[in-house]
Amino acid sequence: MADDRRMVTDIAAFVRGLPKAELHLHLEGTLEPELKFRLAERNGMELPEKSVEEVKAAYRFHDLASFLRVYYPAMAVLRRAPDFHDLAYEYLLRAHTNGVRHVEMFFDPQAHTGRGVPFDTVIGGYRSAIVRARREFGISAELIMCFLRDHSAEYAMATLLEALPYRDWIVGVGLDSDERGNPPRKFAAVFERARSEGFLLTMHCDIDQPDSIEHIRQVLTEIEVDRIDHGTNIVEDDELVELAKAKGIALTCCPVSNSFVTEQMKAAELADLLDRGLTVTVNSDDPAYFGAYVSDNYLRLAEAGFDLDQLIALARNSFRAAWLTPARLDGYLRELDEYVSANR
Repeated sequence: MADDRRMVTDIAAFVRGLPKAELHLHLEGTLEPELKFRLAERNGMELPEKSVEEVKAAYRFHDLASFLRVYYPAMAVLRRAPDFHDLAYEYLLRAHTNGVRHVEMFFDPQAHTGRGVPFDTVIGGYRSAIVRARREFGISAELIMCFLRDHSAEYAMATLLEALPYRDWIVGVGLDSDERGNPPRKFAAVFERARSEGFLLTMHCDIDQPDSIEHIRQVLTEIEVDRIDHGTNIVEDDELVELAKAKGIALTCCPVSNSFVTEQMKAAELADLLDRGLTVTVNSDDPAYFGAYVSDNYLRLAEAGFDLDQLIALARNSFRAAWLTPARLDGYLRELDEYVSANR
């Protein structure tokens, strides 16, 4: 443990105020039980659960598949543009209180259009929240549109084409949902088209999935993504670690969510990758379901032995991995350095 470690309460205050970016955050995964009930009432729906406690009691996950079985049905309360606005705005407000200066947020349009909600309703609601939050408390936010990998590549391509009129509102595209039997190369043509349209590219390589190393290899050498989501299993292959470093590929890791779908947070693996010079970042993934927003993830790593220098390095990496202009990046890094100098 480093000599400059402080009492836990001091570290908590330091981490919460630490300027940071969040790069792995599913908007649909920020649906807190209280908001779920409010939206259900607004839309005249009756939920099977009768209390917030009953909703939280259903959050028992042992792997990715069991999580997704709870995750997707909960979205039924999102029906109109104000619902999507409220979901995004409440997350952005929480992110602001967690020291987040810039966030790049995933959204899953197929999870909504597949149940009859128009694409423009989804993105219009999210966009209005982004504009409002920037105006009210200065947080910067971008959208990353994800394709559901357990659906067809043709459906993904159709979703990409549907998104083109909103190109200026979407910074990049990603790939999420159940990875089993759905390798990255299944969507190679979709991502090639997305790159040609000017989107940046990222893909989930979830924790401890079958063929995880092969999937990481595909995203690095075949799809040639700009970033990898999760991807911690790369630690098992030294050649892939060196390739990711050479390409400048960052990993958007989520320690607390790891502990829900595998045996532990992968803290030791994250520390190893950080020490080896990989651009590791820390994020909250689906915080309403895992009970931990981004500062909580930093604090859990502190409890696992990360010292202040490592936590600061993670915050610095979060800006370096973000899809920012050089001028904006420099500004955020200066703010981070000034905060550390004033508070350490």
